[in-house]
Amino acid sequence: MLNYILRRLLIMIPTLAAISFLIFLIIELPEGDYISNQISMLRSTGESASIGRLEFLRSEFALDRPFIERYGIWVGVWPGPNGFDGLIQGNWGWSFEYDQPVDEVVGPTLPLTIALNLATILFIYCVAFPIGIYSATHQYSVGDYTFTLIGYLGLATPNFLLALVLIYLANTWFGLSVGGLMEEQFIGAPMSGGKVLSILAHLVVPVIVIGTAGTAAMIRRLRANLLDELYKQYVTTARSKGMRESKLLVKYPLRVALNPFIADIGNLIPSLVSGSVIVSVVLNLPTVGPILLGALQSQDQFLAGFILLFVSLLTLIGMLISDILLGYLDPRIRLGKEGARQ
Repeated sequence: MLNYILRRLLIMIPTLAAISFLIFLIIELPEGDYISNQISMLRSTGESASIGRLEFLRSEFALDRPFIERYGIWVGVWPGPNGFDGLIQGNWGWSFEYDQPVDEVVGPTLPLTIALNLATILFIYCVAFPIGIYSATHQYSVGDYTFTLIGYLGLATPNFLLALVLIYLANTWFGLSVGGLMEEQFIGAPMSGGKVLSILAHLVVPVIVIGTAGTAAMIRRLRANLLDELYKQYVTTARSKGMRESKLLVKYPLRVALNPFIADIGNLIPSLVSGSVIVSVVLNLPTVGPILLGALQSQDQFLAGFILLFVSLLTLIGMLISDILLGYLDPRIRLGKEGARQ
């Protein structure tokens, strides 16, 4: 198992390097950049006093160099105006839109983004797991039809619309404001017990809103996988030998049906971040989603590139966790290469 984990960790290094190159390439594909757009705007309005400063920024951040050099300087493998000073060295870049380092822009939002994603993933699995098992073991029952209907509604309802409905109901019925991830007095304050409780209380609505579609899809997937296993010959044989239904379910078909269920851990993270951008705007959530949207619109390449790379890193970590869990549940996965060699 240790060798399997080490292999997966080593694979993450070139994968992350390839992802960083693709991210930088895609961000650079549109014509121009933040500085050139600002220069064009100033020239069109006849304001040329600030153009000199913008030209200095272009040279200071190597925006006047070829693409491959800009990428190397951003990563930290190519000497820039300040030597080797990139992501590898801990320099996340400069945000032209906010006129401050990227770490100061996204620093306060990263822990909240991670907390929101972890809470949403826990919600999806804690809700989808028992419902999916119940729907598969009680096929065509009233409960199965009810959960199926709820699942289709969850898939069909846009997240931002559900957010607006919950905001209205919370305000109308309980007089509560569910926007944001904490009370106003805790914004910018150091972490404390009261701030943690406020964050946990405000996480409920965003987690439900963002996790609804993922929960519904997960229920349908687990139900289909488990139904496919329940009627196979090895289950019928175990049942004919008198094995208790609950023990049979957990020991054989459920364990096999869990493979694709667990494999989705890594895929959930990017979908949650991308799917929560509009919800974050509606609910006024201080996460990286709205910042990423603004950075892409203004072509603030260093800010957008770091956020996308951060989400990619979270995805790779999620896939590593799912690979470890899959290797534990099904030894054939981690022993696949050794078996093929033999």
